[in-house]
Amino acid sequence: MSKISNWIGAARLRTLPLSISGILVGSSVAAHQGYFNISIFSLALGTTLGLQVLSNFANDYGDGVKGTDNEDRIGPMRAIQSGLISHREMKQAMVLTALVTFLLAVLLIYASFGVEKWLEALIFLILGIASIVAAIKYTVGNSAYGYRGMGDIFVFLFFGLVAVYGSYFLYSHQHDWVSFFPAVSIGLLSAAVLNVNNMRDRVPDAKAGKITLAVKLGEARVKNYHYMLILGSLLFLLLYSAMKAEDLNDFIYLFGFIPLIFHLRRVVKNDNPMLLDPELKIVALSTFGISILFAIGLLW
Repeated sequence: MSKISNWIGAARLRTLPLSISGILVGSSVAAHQGYFNISIFSLALGTTLGLQVLSNFANDYGDGVKGTDNEDRIGPMRAIQSGLISHREMKQAMVLTALVTFLLAVLLIYASFGVEKWLEALIFLILGIASIVAAIKYTVGNSAYGYRGMGDIFVFLFFGLVAVYGSYFLYSHQHDWVSFFPAVSIGLLSAAVLNVNNMRDRVPDAKAGKITLAVKLGEARVKNYHYMLILGSLLFLLLYSAMKAEDLNDFIYLFGFIPLIFHLRRVVKNDNPMLLDPELKIVALSTFGISILFAIGLLW
């Protein structure tokens, strides 16, 4: 396998559609209200993709250094775990990706606010730096919050609230509290993707000392938590539509939840963690599909 293929594998391209779901939803809400800018849209996509790749590299590095990625792990082998990429190479890739992502974030902030609205620009610059730090600190370092059951909070905040509501504000420069509902929905779905991953790895993570929320809750309660994430996301989108819908087109995103209903049935009956691995793709792609259908419904 070539070195390029190794890096493509480490970037985990299958996670990228999930990362842009929030940008699609936030942009469609803004466009529905008459706000849209192709430069902001392009730079927002580039920034969130950079954050996702950085998070994937950092996750590979952090779990590899700590020995969490071992023979007990159920999912596909990571780059460091398999020896395809060295610790030094991965650390260099993390630095480069962080720098590129920061540059994209600066360009995005300038495209939105220019030099006149310096206070808003400063707030978003701080958010951008916090996002980069959070992407790295998930599994890297002695205080990695992913090892203390706080990964779900990060995913909810940055891939939900910041991605959706933040992108909406970059276009509109105004607050719309109703737009928090789709932001919460995408945040809950993103947390559900992480929760499937953590349910799959619950036993080996506990052995390796990685205390995720799934480890804390245990097998029965983490399934109840998963139900709350999926059904909660549906509820918040319905609340948004109840306040903003203009016709039935606005509800076509409901079709995207059909695979998730069957997914929940499989999860509640599951007693073999290996069978949860394909469920990751189902939740991630369903989230991406819901975001596309939501945007089509608003803009059709």
